[in-house]
Amino acid sequence: MPTTLDVLLEEGDKRCFARVLAWPGWCRSGRDEASAVDAVLAYRDRYALVARRARLRVPATPHLTVVERLAGSASTDFGVPGAIGNFDRRALRGKERARWVALLEAAWSALDDVAASSAESLRKGPRGGGRDRTKMINHVLEAEAAYGRSIGVRIHAPAAGDTDGISQARQVLVEGLSRDGEETKWPLRYFVHRAAWHVLDHAWEMEDRQP
Repeated sequence: MPTTLDVLLEEGDKRCFARVLAWPGWCRSGRDEASAVDAVLAYRDRYALVARRARLRVPATPHLTVVERLAGSASTDFGVPGAIGNFDRRALRGKERARWVALLEAAWSALDDVAASSAESLRKGPRGGGRDRTKMINHVLEAEAAYGRSIGVRIHAPAAGDTDGISQARQVLVEGLSRDGEETKWPLRYFVHRAAWHVLDHAWEMEDRQP
């Protein structure tokens, strides 16, 4: 029997994001609602491999139900899921917090493994663009330092290859997720979703652009 999963839609003028609420990072986009939902389902197996790192199992035959719709912005159309919904504002505590942290750490682990086996020079995109491996990793690390400020955490972005620095920065971010109840720019759930989505988006891009 299919398992029903709640989905949030973020609808811009040119792009729509579909986000599976209970599984941070499982978020894809399309030109409209139908293509975004199809993209989420198409990435089920790839996301399941990430969840397995956290010792969690994604439903084999998910059925997606849209429970919240949010208006997008220029960020949405640019390619970033930036809308914060009602689900994002719920407290993140106890066992659920531990589960979400495990999924974020699984996303980091997935990126680390892809990067370790990746070529430095990646295939260019259809218009000849796209970052190579080191620039992509640095981009992710710099973004996470910026994301951290949105939950009251200040870290310096480590450089790609600085294993100790990356580990320490991630630990500080995880510790920041214990601040539930404090006033922060981003709710903690949204932070985990955004960080996990960004990490996985680039991990999967790196996989797809191998020469």
